[in-house]
Order: sequence, then structure tokens, then C-alpha cells
Amino acid sequence: MSDIPFCSAKQLASMIRTKKIGALELLDLYLQRVECYSEINAIIFMDVDAARKRARQADRALARGNLWGPLHGVPMTIKESFDVVGMPTTWGVPRYKENYPSSNALVVDRFLQAGAVIFGKTNVPMYLADWQTFNDIYGTTNNPWDRNRVPGGSSGGSAAALAAGLTGLEAGSDIGASIRNPAHYCGVYGHKPTYGIISPLGQALPGTFGLTDIAVVGPLARSAEDLALAMDVMAGPDDIDGSGWKLSLPKPKRKELREFKVAVVYDDPEAEVDEEVQQVLRDLTTFLKKMKLKVRVDARPKIDSREAHRNYIRLLRGATCGRLTPEDFEKNLADYKSLRADDESYRAQMIRAQAMSHKEWLAYDNLRHRMRLAWAAFFSDFDLFLCPAATTTAFEHNQKGERWERMISVNGKPQPSTTQMFWAGYSCNFFLPATVAPIGLSRKGLPVGVQVVGPQYGDRACIQFARLLEREYHHFIPPTGY
Repeated sequence: MSDIPFCSAKQLASMIRTKKIGALELLDLYLQRVECYSEINAIIFMDVDAARKRARQADRALARGNLWGPLHGVPMTIKESFDVVGMPTTWGVPRYKENYPSSNALVVDRFLQAGAVIFGKTNVPMYLADWQTFNDIYGTTNNPWDRNRVPGGSSGGSAAALAAGLTGLEAGSDIGASIRNPAHYCGVYGHKPTYGIISPLGQALPGTFGLTDIAVVGPLARSAEDLALAMDVMAGPDDIDGSGWKLSLPKPKRKELREFKVAVVYDDPEAEVDEEVQQVLRDLTTFLKKMKLKVRVDARPKIDSREAHRNYIRLLRGATCGRLTPEDFEKNLADYKSLRADDESYRAQMIRAQAMSHKEWLAYDNLRHRMRLAWAAFFSDFDLFLCPAATTTAFEHNQKGERWERMISVNGKPQPSTTQMFWAGYSCNFFLPATVAPIGLSRKGLPVGVQVVGPQYGDRACIQFARLLEREYHHFIPPTGY
């Protein structure tokens, strides 16, 4: 039984289908582990009675020969920001503590239609706005690899629960590496889809109905195979959009690693990457070359990194300023008037983004689309772009001050934690898909993931590459002690 909690969702579904284990038996195994490893604090709310009722129904249905779908009976959790009937949706914000939605998020219904048993929710930072995971409602989530370190954010609870073997599958959201960063820190798989291909309906603050620029929802898992399975379940328009269009993602053209042509980047002046992370990426490049892939080191799209990063921060913080309280927004407008023209700090960029006019936003959006065309041209020469997911491995908890004031050590020098936003936005701002796959451990024994970026709508190619790495190079390994 010790290996079962770390099986992929696809394997778990097969075990249930062939009656090697019952859905209720598997659910109870995960529930026992959640209690046993409570110090991780990844799964922060559970509806155990409803989950057990559904698991029993799954077992009875299977006994009658009625298979619900590809995830029949598989226990899973979901990021706290998704609406699930019977569970609160707070986004870590105390004033929403009693917000119990009356309907499920669309992807929740799709997982249920695929046969999953959703038994709980995983922790998030307040407003989903941190690369750490803590809030005043549910407390701090710890990284299973080292409980003194962060699991990432904002889908930090999702990744930590998967790594510790507390759940079968997960779903998160990503606007600033919120799927990719936790996957990297916790040694699991995560996929940030092409913008717009999965409906985020029901993954929003109360009273919010419009789509957020850049933001997407997508899966996290212990296997690349599960990412593919979950994408099949999650992807596609909602009922309104579905009356006019259907999603048809292209199948991957490459079947074997040697068929790929990839570009690899280890570092950038805008966001220096720690040597420990770079070395694991270099080891991957050495392997890929041995496998006869066409690999170009430091090939990049023809865009200026600094310009791309500034553009991302403007559009990102323009997109998220609607979450500010009226008081915080007015304060930032007042602070904007006192900014020096030469102040290029993250805080200054954020305030400028929140204060810009719509005409300014249109100019930044136009610049984004110019750079988006440069990415499209780049992918006429390369299948995929490989790069870091973050500048370091998981760092130690630090909840003092503002995000941009918290420093992490990169090659022995302090770096604002927000600098890592560069590797989030380098592809994310241009609607591109990206998969993070674990590729090894640092010298300190912490997970390192590679970010596999593909062309727009090239989601299946990204996941295919991760699947091949999983088969031939490195796969998920559980942290010691779980």
C-alpha cells in the first residue's frame, strides 16, 4: 500500500477499474495520510461525508458495470479558489470566509463528469498573490521536501499535496507562474495552458464575471500522462462560447525525443538564475544532445528581455488591480504622483500599472502583440523553448514585509523574490502554453523543474516532451519520509 498514494491518477483509475482497490478504500487511504502529515497543511478544507458517499456510489456503479469516465472513483483535491458546492471559496481573504458558492466551477463539474471524487481544497496565498502559500484563515503550507521552505504559490497547496502523496490529481490557476512555480519547487508536473482554451468559469472572487487578462486554469499531477488526461477533461469552451466554437488542439508532431528541435536558455540579465538550478538544466541539455536532439543553447525570440519583462508587469498588474480595495487603490494613486522617473523597482512598476490610462494600456497591449509575432516566428524554427521555471529552488519561509522587499539568495547575492516574475512572464504574457517537468535535484537535494514552452495552441507538444522526459530521463520521486 505504501506505493499506491504516489501512483499517477491514470494508474489509480486503472486499479479501481480492475478492482484491485475500491474507490472508498483509496479515498480512506488518502484521508488517513492527510491526517498523518497534517504538518504540511496543504489540504485545508474537506467534505469527507460527501466524498465518502460519492466513493461508495462509484464502487456500486462499477459493480453494475457502469463506468463514469476516465477518472472513475479517483480521489482528488482542487485549489481553494475554485467554487465547489459544500466548500468555502475565500482566496485566502478573511472577509470571504463564509462564502459558500451555490454552484461548482465549470472544471469541477467536468472532473465530476469524468468520475473523480473531489474530497477537499488546497491552500492558497491571500488573493493568490504570492510565491509563498499562507493566509490568515488557513495558515502556512510547507514544502514536503523541507518543511522550512515554501511550496510555491499560488497553487502551493496543490503541489505540496501531490508531492506528499495526499491526493490523486489537482487543478490550479496561473497568471504569474502559479502552476509552474509550485510544480518546480515541489518536484511535480504542471501545465499552464494556452490562454483561453479552458474556461475559468467559477474560479473568481465573488461578483467577478469577466475574464482576467493573462490568467488561465490548468492541471498539476505526479505524471505527464496525467496532465494529458486532465487537459482532455478540462479543456474546451463554456456553454455560451461552445455554441459557436469547438477546441481542436493539434496533436504533437514528434513521437520520439530525437525528433525535436529545441532551444535552451539557462539565464537572463533580467533575472539571474542560481547556479544550482542552471547545472541541473545543463545536465538535461547534455542528455538531450546524447539522444541526438537538435539543441541550440541561448537561441531566443527576437524580443528585448527587459522590454518584455516591463511589458508583462504593466499588463499583469493592470489585470490584477481590480482586486485592490478602494483604499489601497487610492493610496497607490497618491504614491504614483511621488514616484521618481528613474525608479524601476518592482513596486514602482506595479504602481504605474495600476495608475495608467486606458490609452496607455492599449499601447502596452499593442507592444505585446508585436512581441507575440516574434514568438510565432521563433517557433517556425524551433519546436520548443526550454528555460528555468524560477531563479532558485524552493526558498525558506519569509513572510515579513511586502513581496518585493523579501530577498532570496541567488549565487550568494540578494535578489527580490519578485524578480522571478521574469520567468513567469517571458512566455505567459504572450498566451503561450508551458509545462513544468521535474528533471532532477539540486546539490542541496531540492527539486528542479524545466519549463517547456511551446507555440500558441502547442499544449500537446509541451506535454508530449514532458512525457518523453518522464519515460527516458527523470520522473516524479516522492520526498523522503512520506
